[in-house]
Order: sequence, then C-alpha cells, then structure tokens
Amino acid sequence: MKSKKIVDKIKEYHFEFKHVTVLFIILFAFQLIVSFINKGAIRNFLDNTQEWYQKESAEEIANLTTTSIELMLESIGPKEQLQKDRTEKIIQAFDIIFSQQQLKHNIQGLYILVRYGQNVYAINDGRTLFSFLIDHSKISKNKDEAKLKVIDMYKKIESESTSNEQIQSIITDEKTFNIFVPLVLRGEYIGAVYMKNTPDFSFITNEIITNYDETSIIYLSLILLGMIAMYFISSYTVKERDETQKLLFDEHETNLKKQITYEKELIFTKRIYHTHHKAEKIMGFIKEDLRKLSPDNINDIKYRVSKYSNFISRVIYDMKWYDPPVQTIRNQMFRTNLNEVIKFIADNIFLRISSKQSAYEINLETDPDLPVVPVNEFVVWEIIEPLIQNSIDHGGESSLIITCKTKYDPNLKKSFVTIQDNGKGIANELLERNEDGIKNIFVENTTTKNTGLPNTGYGCYIAYEMTKRCGWEIDAENLDYGGCKFTLIIHN
Repeated sequence: MKSKKIVDKIKEYHFEFKHVTVLFIILFAFQLIVSFINKGAIRNFLDNTQEWYQKESAEEIANLTTTSIELMLESIGPKEQLQKDRTEKIIQAFDIIFSQQQLKHNIQGLYILVRYGQNVYAINDGRTLFSFLIDHSKISKNKDEAKLKVIDMYKKIESESTSNEQIQSIITDEKTFNIFVPLVLRGEYIGAVYMKNTPDFSFITNEIITNYDETSIIYLSLILLGMIAMYFISSYTVKERDETQKLLFDEHETNLKKQITYEKELIFTKRIYHTHHKAEKIMGFIKEDLRKLSPDNINDIKYRVSKYSNFISRVIYDMKWYDPPVQTIRNQMFRTNLNEVIKFIADNIFLRISSKQSAYEINLETDPDLPVVPVNEFVVWEIIEPLIQNSIDHGGESSLIITCKTKYDPNLKKSFVTIQDNGKGIANELLERNEDGIKNIFVENTTTKNTGLPNTGYGCYIAYEMTKRCGWEIDAENLDYGGCKFTLIIHN
C-alpha cells in the first residue's frame, strides 16, 4: 500500500527539459568529481608502484652487470700467464659489458670504482680495468667532471658498503638512481660497480590515465543520451495525460461556475422567502395608517408611510439582484443618520405591535455626536432589524429588555452600535468559529429554533453579509450578567 502511494505521488509529476538539465549537471558534476578522485588515486598508486619497481629494476640491472664482471674475473686464474690474444679477448669482453649496458636509453653511466692507496678511481673501459686488476698497473688520476661526482658519492657510502657488502642506492632529481653494487673477487671486497639509471615508466601511467579518461567520457556521454531519451520518452508519455487533464480542468471549472451560480440563486431565493413576510408586515402597517388617517395625524402618517414605502421598494429591488452593485449599498451621496434609523425601527416596527409591548422593552441610548454614514438608509434597516428580531425571538418570554446604544470615539475615529438584551444569551456552539474563522451564528441556515419552519436561520446571516458589503465589522458575544450583545464597528 505504501509503495503504491509513492508510485502515485511520482505519477503526479513529469520531467521537463529544465529537470533533465539539472539532473544531467548534477550527475556530470558528481561523475567529474569521482573521476578526479579516482584519477588521483590511480596516479598515486602507479607512482608508488613505479618508484618501487624502478628501484628494483635499476638495482637488478646493476647487480647482473656486476655479476657478469665478477664471473669474467673469476674465469682468469690469479697466476695464469695470459697470451696476447687471450688478453685482447678479455679486454674486449670488458668493453662489451661497459658498452652494452650503456646502449640502454635509461642507463646514463657505468663505472667500476676501486681504491688504490689514498685515491679512488672510476674506470669505464676494458683496457684500464684489465691493467689495474690483472697487471696491477697504476691508474692515471681522474680529471673527468662526471667521474669526480661519482667518486664523491662513493666516498660517502664506501665504509658502509665495505662493512655490509650490500647494494646502496642514492636517488637524485627524484628520478635518477645512483646504484653502488659491491664488487667481490674471490671473497675479497675490491670496490663497487656504479650504475646511473633513470628508468622511465611514465608511458604506462599515461596510457592507463588516457584509457580511464576515455572511459569517463563514454560514461558521461551515455548519461547525456540517457537523460535526453528520458526527456523525450517522458514528454511523449505525459502529453496525452496533460491534454486530458486540461480538458478535465476546463470541465471542472465550468461545473464550479454552474454550482456557484446555482448556490447564489438558491441563497437568493431563500433570502426572498425570509424577507417577504417582513414586507407583508410593513404593508399591514401602511394599511393601518391609512385607515387612521385624519387631518390631525396626516404629517406623522405621511412620514411613516414614506419610510415604509421606501423599505418595500428596497425589498423589491433586492429581489431583482442576488448580488446587487456596491454603489447601491454605499455611496458618498448617502447621508444616513444611524440614530434616526434605529429610533424609527424601534418605535414604528417593534413597539407598534401591541401584543408584544408587554413581553419586551426597547431602550435607546444614542450619541448625538455620531457621524452620518455613506450607506443606504434601508440597507442599515436590513442590518439592524434582524439583530433586534433575534433578541426578541431568542431572549425569553418575559421581562426582556433590549438596549440599543450608539457611541462615537473621536480618538479611534470609529462609531460603535450595540444591540444587547438580558435574555438567555447565545448558545455556545453558535459562538464558535468555523474553518473560515466566522462565528456559526453568522453562517447561513444556522438557528436554534425548534419550530421546524423552513427558511429559518437567515436573519443574522443577512445582517452579516450586508455588514461586509458596507465595509463594517460585526461581532456577537454573551454578557457576563446574562443576555447577549451584537456590536457593529464603523470606520469613519
């Protein structure tokens, strides 16, 4: 199940060219770093191996040369009388040994070092060697610069070479091996064979490194081809899916628009059902005023009927729009006195019903400094009337006191309108906020009525929606001493 979820998550994405580029750069960089590290490790390994092998190879060649000279000398008896032709053959053999070794490109010098008296001599030809070893002739003093350097090196290791009779190597220039092999004739140390050898195995290292570089290039090329193939395959694979998703999104968008329009129209219809009985009640007030019309009360009735008629007109206008234009709600042309609107609603709607006058009482505490607001008077009516009606419906059956207050704070430049009562208060679940941060009492179709009537729970919702359109704020809370309070905050 877990692996299936991972696969489904991966299927949500597809590779684009930039993704492939990033992957290739990362892989290329990692491979490049690994290549440099491996190349360095191989080079160090080859260098260490070559250094060891070079020394072993140089000492081996010098040792073989020394062995050849010793065997040659051993073949000559100490008291043997040599004929002239025999002597020439021995000298020629010595010369061959000297010349053949120096024919190798990495051997740069071959000398036999012997001591005679206080001096050390470097011999590099067969006749001089024969004269010294066989005829015991005196050797002329060395004046060659190269021979003098060899003699100086030999003097530094002569005592050690004489005592232990082991091969000594001196490395110069980090590549040149100066090898001194003890020369022993019939068990007696008589000197040393010097060989200057500069073995070069760099061609092996270069060949290995070159092959490694070629392998790295081929590997990186395969990665590049793989990334390009991945891009084309992925693009081809997801092309149809993207087209299908686009069609699905378009269809989903169309359905959402239809659903939103349907929900708005549904809410609009329910709102009409909720407010039509208010219009019927107002029409009843108009008929009653007309029946009571007389010369004494004509001005009062004219004022009330005008207000009632304008409210009915607003209700009819709202029936034409489920989302009325903002300029019909708030506009600088409107100059509404909130104190007058609240007083008219209290006196001519709620206190006019004689059957209710004994059940509740409405007190007004208005601030004369309250500024006028640029909001349609009958939109304010649609906000205030449901809030007072809510207190009447849910406050209780007896001794209900509803207080409407207005207050202006010049420091904050805000006006406050509060409607509070001493009734039962608001249920706690209605004061909780939903996932949108809105208290449930202001949510559509929310009510605590048990009458089972349809289209209930819209009073506070309509007040909340109209408050938002006016640019005001509204809040509801329970009072500590009982009852509830609605607060309107108006920014002046």
